[in-house]
Amino acid sequence: MRTMTQLAILAAIGGAGAGWQIYGEQFGLRPPLEMLGLRQASTQGGARGGVQGGPVAVIVQPVRVGQVVERVESVGTVRAREAVTITTKVAGIVEAIRFTEGERVDAGATLVQLDAAALRAELDQARAMLDDSRSQLVRGRQLQAGATIAAQRLETLEAVARQAEGRVRQAEARLEELRVIAPFAGRVGLRQVSPGALIQPGTVITTLDDTVRVRVEFSVPEVYLARIRVGSGVTAHSSAYEGRRFQGTVAVIDTRIDPATRSVRVISEFDNADEALRPGLFLTVELVLEQRDRALLVAEEAIDPVGDHAYVYVVRDGRARRQEVRLGLRLPGEVEIRDGLNAGEPVVVRGVQRLRNDIPVRVTETLTRPTS
Repeated sequence: MRTMTQLAILAAIGGAGAGWQIYGEQFGLRPPLEMLGLRQASTQGGARGGVQGGPVAVIVQPVRVGQVVERVESVGTVRAREAVTITTKVAGIVEAIRFTEGERVDAGATLVQLDAAALRAELDQARAMLDDSRSQLVRGRQLQAGATIAAQRLETLEAVARQAEGRVRQAEARLEELRVIAPFAGRVGLRQVSPGALIQPGTVITTLDDTVRVRVEFSVPEVYLARIRVGSGVTAHSSAYEGRRFQGTVAVIDTRIDPATRSVRVISEFDNADEALRPGLFLTVELVLEQRDRALLVAEEAIDPVGDHAYVYVVRDGRARRQEVRLGLRLPGEVEIRDGLNAGEPVVVRGVQRLRNDIPVRVTETLTRPTS
């Protein structure tokens, strides 16, 4: 019963179509096929879909040559090239503080002077004894010339003189220990003692940092170990200096890999003439692994990935040729092509979804700059 009903409907539609055909021949009108549930095929749809009847309209861009810099990012902390905590080796009372907090000092400059009155007295006594022993030695040598003194006595006088010299040097060394000096040129930090304070060996007086050139230590995954070189460029930036980038170089690569993190420590050095980089500052570091000045680049939207493979469509002789490529570094809006293309070849960047291999295409526009 349902089959008979369907046949009747089809017959009615067919009859209506025939009637409208007769009507149209008399009055020059087209039958409203849409009213009968029919849809006229678009003559342009074939061209847009890439079927036979017309080429597919595409936009292409030539493969361009550009510079590619491959980097790995890490985080690091600024350290002074030379840094030390200033302390004293002996106990004593602070007699004078000879530095101002935050100032630069030269190597050998006196930072703190401890009370040395007692040691100065000992030094004076040692020098007096040295003078006396030298005078006796001189008289003994004069007497030996007249054979009025034994050689053994002269040797004793010489030993006494040497002992006196040793006591003088010892007193001078002990006196020097009461003068705390800067071991190298740098900038002193905050002082931790005051005049008149009694300090013990190891008491922190201040800090001293040489920050004209600083070091930044960071870690790099072991997979990049073979590509790290001493002298490679390093770029760093910090939220403390928004928009400013600091340039340095790799100075030292650790000889061991951390078994816990599977990474290797790298130390880079940065010129810091204005001392903007302070010890302890947190930095984001970018290490240059490789730089290629003549890399081949295409727009990212031109890549047609299929599983583990990547393809592009190259326009040759009016047809889209599907070409497998080997990808390299990804840049903003572009992808490096390591193999499969030549510089200047027109690659489809718009309309890739409508293409298949060897289909006729019509280039409507050629882009000369990156699409992003």
